[in-house]
Amino acid sequence: MAQSTALPSPHPIPAPAAIPLRDLIPWAVFGLLLALVAIYFVGAEQGAFSLVSGTTVHEFMHDGRHLLGFPCH
Repeated sequence: MAQSTALPSPHPIPAPAAIPLRDLIPWAVFGLLLALVAIYFVGAEQGAFSLVSGTTVHEFMHDGRHLLGFPCH
């Protein structure tokens, strides 16, 4: 069995720079809006709050409703 001896790197590897909060805020807002839209369509797209007429969205999201604990019938 041969052992390999790794030589230390002659140049230190710099640590990655921290991402400024100013650059993260737009992505955080975008993610929050996507989450709110998803929760709306899974949990509230029926009855008085319906944006889409008919039951197409309800039936498409039906299993997701049950998985997340939303009552639907």
